Amino acid sequence: MPDSTNLEVRWDERGGATVVRDGHPQSYVAPDDPELLVFEYVQHLAIGLDLLPAGRIGVTHVGGAGLTLARYVQHVRPGSAQIVLEPDEALTELVRRELPLPRGHRIRVRPVDGATGLGALKDASADAVVVDAYDRGRVPADLTHSGTAAAYARVLRPAGLLLLNLADEPGLRYVRRVIATLPEVLPHMALVATHEVLKGKRFGNLVVLASDSPLDENSLRRRAAAADFPTGVRGLAETRRLAQGATPLTAPGEESPQPPDAGRWRLR
Repeated sequence: MPDSTNLEVRWDERGGATVVRDGHPQSYVAPDDPELLVFEYVQHLAIGLDLLPAGRIGVTHVGGAGLTLARYVQHVRPGSAQIVLEPDEALTELVRRELPLPRGHRIRVRPVDGATGLGALKDASADAVVVDAYDRGRVPADLTHSGTAAAYARVLRPAGLLLLNLADEPGLRYVRRVIATLPEVLPHMALVATHEVLKGKRFGNLVVLASDSPLDENSLRRRAAAADFPTGVRGLAETRRLAQGATPLTAPGEESPQPPDAGRWRLR
């Protein structure tokens, strides 16, 4: 269970709040404007979710923090059934107390880790699985290996979408290993990130999209071009080239790289 001794909610002059754990920003929540997605990677996750057909969707979130993306889905697709696997009960309690969820939501938070929670979910029960889970600023090793990839694929409905929020250093050695792991079960992939991160200019977040069906890359590129941050897309062909020569993660063993000092994180 995560250590929750260093949890806080920091409000700002815009009426929004940043949820911080162990000095690392976990989420930004604007209670009166769920479509205000301040962290760049959250915008990129939303871009991916927006590719799904209009209307209600079923979403499983691995990692909850401030429930920013769950709030977004509830706002733009009212009535969507959402399950959040968040083992940090103290964090969930803080968020519920300081940042209450909207009325009429169908967001259910289960106090379990991702690997355990996935095992309890029914086959083909979600249109999307969003993995946005960090422990001490790093993606846990048990969320990116081949066994977990198979679990994601099992939970997804046909043409469902897996979205992984990863973090890596210039060179993308870790991300290359993750995307080399997915094709056996989810062969259609794309990568979304800011141009700075894609070009290897700084440490940062990258969102991997994966599905058993082809992705609409044209729509993805249009949505990325309209993002608030200078955002790029690497489609299937480019993603496959990036993964060439990388060793798949066949068992738990590698977390994402250690992030830079928390004071260097950019909040826009």
